[in-house]
Amino acid sequence: MESSLKPAGNLHNDPSAPGENEYPSGFPQSICDDVPQQKYLCSNCNNVLNEARQTLCGHRYCLACVSWLVSNNNNLVCKMCKEEDPSSESETSILTSDNLFSDAAINKEILELKVHCANQGCSWRSILKDFEEHQGQCEYALIPCNIGCGHMVLRKALACHLEKACPNNMSVCPACCHSMRPIELQTHSCHSLGEEKADKKQTKGKNNPLPGSKGKEYCVFSEVGCTFKGTTEKLRVHENSSHVGHLQLLLRAATTTSSDLQASPLTAPAPGKENQAMDEQLPHLRDTLSGLRLHWDMGLSKGEGDLETEGGDGRNSSAAHSLRDDDQVTILLDLGRQIDTLQQRVQISENIISILNREVEKTQLSMKAVERENQSNQEMIYHLEIKVTEQEHRMARKDLVISSMKQSLSAHQEVSYDGTFIWRLSDLSTKMKEPISSHGNKPNLYSPAFYTARYGFKVCMRLYLNGDGVGKGTHISLFFVIMKGEYDLLLSWPFKHKVTFFLLDQNHREHVIDAFRPDLSSSSFQRPVSDMNVASGCPLFFPLGKLHSPKHAYLKDDTIFIKCVVDTSS
Repeated sequence: MESSLKPAGNLHNDPSAPGENEYPSGFPQSICDDVPQQKYLCSNCNNVLNEARQTLCGHRYCLACVSWLVSNNNNLVCKMCKEEDPSSESETSILTSDNLFSDAAINKEILELKVHCANQGCSWRSILKDFEEHQGQCEYALIPCNIGCGHMVLRKALACHLEKACPNNMSVCPACCHSMRPIELQTHSCHSLGEEKADKKQTKGKNNPLPGSKGKEYCVFSEVGCTFKGTTEKLRVHENSSHVGHLQLLLRAATTTSSDLQASPLTAPAPGKENQAMDEQLPHLRDTLSGLRLHWDMGLSKGEGDLETEGGDGRNSSAAHSLRDDDQVTILLDLGRQIDTLQQRVQISENIISILNREVEKTQLSMKAVERENQSNQEMIYHLEIKVTEQEHRMARKDLVISSMKQSLSAHQEVSYDGTFIWRLSDLSTKMKEPISSHGNKPNLYSPAFYTARYGFKVCMRLYLNGDGVGKGTHISLFFVIMKGEYDLLLSWPFKHKVTFFLLDQNHREHVIDAFRPDLSSSSFQRPVSDMNVASGCPLFFPLGKLHSPKHAYLKDDTIFIKCVVDTSS
């Protein structure tokens, strides 16, 4: 984020407020396409909130703003609370680290605000979530020169600035030691070459062994591939007679170095090592070139002396030799310029690599921050998933309770308290086809419980659709069951009331009626000791053959109605 786009806010007339550039505050309002709402603004810097934090008093601050204020002030009262009520100094208005929490909802809304780049010439538009990433890449952003010249340049013009205008990015001519910019060095014509030759010649003359020395020495061009080795006299003869071969070796070495430089990728993980190796080779090449010049000059001097002692043929030979010397000197100069150009390119490449390395470091820091945030989010998701699972279990238990309460409510709504109950049975054909269970139990049905009075006997009906006992397979068997009730202690036992069963004709023509009186000696009509007594009633209640009678409508739409009446007056 460019500092020019995020000016820091301060507290009015507060000496303990941060300075202008002491911390990064919120995003400037000027980058927003629409005027931001008041709830999106920091209570301190009045910019769009950056990592919003909400206080107990309900006001919002940028994370950087409130952190600075808390760390540099003791018992500081919220600025907005002070403006609203100057006399307010409640605990909720005091800014402390314990009274702050992240406002995730506001942060999410802020990151979706539509914004644009404030750098002149840039047409970028998106949402605030992408703003900081763009600022780190914007070609129109002003950034300081990376080698410390103090100039602010556009990011897209940094390379041109380093090459042409940066006063700190200077190259030195190896011949005249004059400092100049890289672009000037390319066209620089050194006037000290002749003086350099003379100095090299004197130095070489002092260091060369005396003629006639019998020690074997290597050729000065051994570093570029010459394998000659001999005494000082033979070495001098070899160097004077092998100018063309030495030039070819030197040219090959310079060409190889140039090819390696052009082929080396600038974005490699550790490109500085290759450039360092080239930097180490270039001085050797330059020394070798200087040695070649020195030995060439010595050869010329000796050749001139020899030519002066010869006759007229020597003049012609001297002319031919002079022409060849001029060509070789030109080649030497060209090679020197190539080496200087290579060194300049290496230096420019290192500057560019330095920039790229800094960008890589910034990217790595951003990635680490993203990884930390991602890990924090993953932990939060994990805890939320645990809470969601707990809530689902609670919901399942509540659903069971609600279902049980609904069944209980439904049962209470269907309960009769006057001794009369009508039982509706649907899907009769399906129920009649149910097989006998593995325990040999016949399929039977219980009606809902009903009462003979509000605080009377609790009873129900038990039905065998395919018959039971003497009515098995031929009749519908219907029985009366006394159940254990809540008010049995208040009732008179045994059960003595007359019971009447009805199979209702749904055409209202002729109902089937059967009644019985309780056997007072039967255990079926004594006070229940378990949930219900043994059923007693009518095993031959209704013949199965008459169930589908066309004259009567006992079975209609696969449904029958059975009515039970307990005569409590008898």
